[in-house]
Amino acid sequence: MHTPDPHRHTPVPPVRPTRRAAALALAAATSAVGLVVAAQGGAGAAVQGSLAADTQFYKDPTSQVVKWVAANPGDSRTQVISKRIASQPQGIWFSNYRPDSVTSDVRAVTSAAAQAGQVPVLVAYAIPNRDCGGASAGGAPDLPSYDAWVGKFAAGLGSSRAVVVLEPDSIALTTCLSAQQQNDRFASLARAVTTLHAANPNAKVYLDGGHSTWNSAAEQANRLRGAGVLNADGFFTNVSNFNTTANESSFARNVLNALGNPGNLHAVIDTSRNGNGPAGSAWCDPSGRRIGNYPTAATNDSAVDAFLWIKPPGEADGCAAAAGTFVPDIAYQLAQNAPDPSTPSPSPSSQPPTSQPPTSQPPTSQPPTSQPPTGNASCSIAYRANSWAGGFTADVTVKNTGSAAISGWTLRWTFPGDQKVTSAWNAKVTQSGAAVTATDLGYNGTLAAGASTGFGLQATYGSNNTTPTAFTLNGTACTTS
Repeated sequence: MHTPDPHRHTPVPPVRPTRRAAALALAAATSAVGLVVAAQGGAGAAVQGSLAADTQFYKDPTSQVVKWVAANPGDSRTQVISKRIASQPQGIWFSNYRPDSVTSDVRAVTSAAAQAGQVPVLVAYAIPNRDCGGASAGGAPDLPSYDAWVGKFAAGLGSSRAVVVLEPDSIALTTCLSAQQQNDRFASLARAVTTLHAANPNAKVYLDGGHSTWNSAAEQANRLRGAGVLNADGFFTNVSNFNTTANESSFARNVLNALGNPGNLHAVIDTSRNGNGPAGSAWCDPSGRRIGNYPTAATNDSAVDAFLWIKPPGEADGCAAAAGTFVPDIAYQLAQNAPDPSTPSPSPSSQPPTSQPPTSQPPTSQPPTSQPPTGNASCSIAYRANSWAGGFTADVTVKNTGSAAISGWTLRWTFPGDQKVTSAWNAKVTQSGAAVTATDLGYNGTLAAGASTGFGLQATYGSNNTTPTAFTLNGTACTTS
């Protein structure tokens, strides 16, 4: 267990209890039948994805992997982990039962995300008897206390868009509960959905959908219905698991079919470790796994709102280390044989989606980035830094405020402190002394009048992380916002 910030949360992503292994063969057979159902009936499902394809999810600058990369610039694994994991948005877990601080903990994330123009993925994980007493045991002492905790969690949501992943395993895993206890838990989850939506109507709330090799689609649909899914935005699947994106998408369609395909419901799928599919029945830190689809709302699947990294890649299940502990060897193994975020591939599949904008290298079919910029620049720059002791990330938004298009851009500024850039995404960033130059990557080089693009960087600092205030775009001074 780890504590990245005593005022925030201690993520403890759920792990797969061994008692599930005995049911895998039967569940897999059920899933195979479900695939046939999906093929026959899924195409006509009356569902539409409810998240815009260009949704940008929030990258937490205090995540364990970001801090590890910043603290280990000379490690042979750092470049791969930085490019393929640390650069990506991931779920932010609220798993410590701290009713006195949860509102401010949530607000710290949602406020930072709103300022960056991004959508946070918040994982609420405090249901009583969590994980049925397994490796991720814990939670609120009782349901009335949990209801109150959810109210305080909701109070931190603000009014901007957010994704709430509500209680992994809480609906699929109930073997430790009596029938009455299960009914009481489901009623509490239904109240939680209402509370979260009332606090922030712009929040998308997803309930526990299990995964494709667990409960059948019909059984999971019945449980979801009892937990108030018809008033939610849908359900999530495959959290902390390894089933392929294709199988999970088919399973999600089967669940939606069993629910009657209500138009307001969709699925989100955890693709953080499913690039190679499952390792047989092994669920706890198995070797030979790989990251799957990079996080995106551009799923090309009307039933699936997003592929998300709900379980942060590299954080242990509880076998290689305590649950939730970042283990660089695990992260490196997941990332080393994966494509870079810019590599196009079909979607859905076990590979990153084609419609996700590249985050490191431009596609080969794009014009070279060395072409000279054209178009007079009239510009506005938003520079948002998220700092911790000795390091920070910054999200930079470049907006063309002029009346003509800009074809190719170069942004320059000078750090007022002792900041040193260590990595970047969505732009090529170089530094000479305090002077920094960021150039487009080809695919994001053309900015129509009024259009904007963004890139990010990670850096270290010693004693001074003062925000730069003077920027030029193609040699013309920009305003700041």
